[in-house]
Amino acid sequence: MPRYKLTIEYDGRGFSGWQSQAEDLTIQAVVEEAAARINGAPATVQAAGRTDAGVHATGQVAHVDLIKDWEPFVLCNALNANLRPHRVAVVAAEPVNGEFHARFTAVKRHYLYRILNRRAPPALDRGQVWHVPVRLDAEAMHEAAQVLVGHHDFTTFRAAQCQAQSPVKTLDRLDVMRFGEFIEIHAEARSFLHNQVRSMVGSLKQVGDGRWNQRDLARALRMKDRAECGPVAPPDGLYLIAVSY
Repeated sequence: MPRYKLTIEYDGRGFSGWQSQAEDLTIQAVVEEAAARINGAPATVQAAGRTDAGVHATGQVAHVDLIKDWEPFVLCNALNANLRPHRVAVVAAEPVNGEFHARFTAVKRHYLYRILNRRAPPALDRGQVWHVPVRLDAEAMHEAAQVLVGHHDFTTFRAAQCQAQSPVKTLDRLDVMRFGEFIEIHAEARSFLHNQVRSMVGSLKQVGDGRWNQRDLARALRMKDRAECGPVAPPDGLYLIAVSY
């Protein structure tokens, strides 16, 4: 059976995350339903990252095995026609060999977290940014973030329900940048713990509003205690923007 790599974009609002669940609407479920319709048989869609409820993607990667060969352009159109009216779109498709696995052959995941940092609430980006009305010091956030870069035990920034075998991960990048009223936080690693990015962002917000400094963040990491983490940032501003292979 031919295998296809899919690049998928979605608005996470209204979904209970990526992974299929018995009763709740998920992105995996609607993509698999669309694939089954064009395939004439059930089709399993495996993703690079199982994003949580409310988390968005501009560059989620998945793979699917189909019965027949498809031209990539035609496959995209067919899937998208069957994904309506969901806010999910297949933006690219390409044939890959059977050794390709969207999750297990990925070498890096790239996440973006967006904060709208102004007094007025969002009118156009509601549900797609974290609105923080108090002025944040993005430079202080970036400087503090560098203590998290590298090979560490991230127990402090790990959700209690995380199923990873080890809390030890290597964080390759954690940059904080301001663009006018928006603050962008870019995180890159081979893999992340459950809620790790949102936990780190929530703690960095504590630095940005002056409650913490770099030493406080370093201490939180060193303590390896979930209770030391700052409030977890909401899913609204988090995007899976790319996966490297």
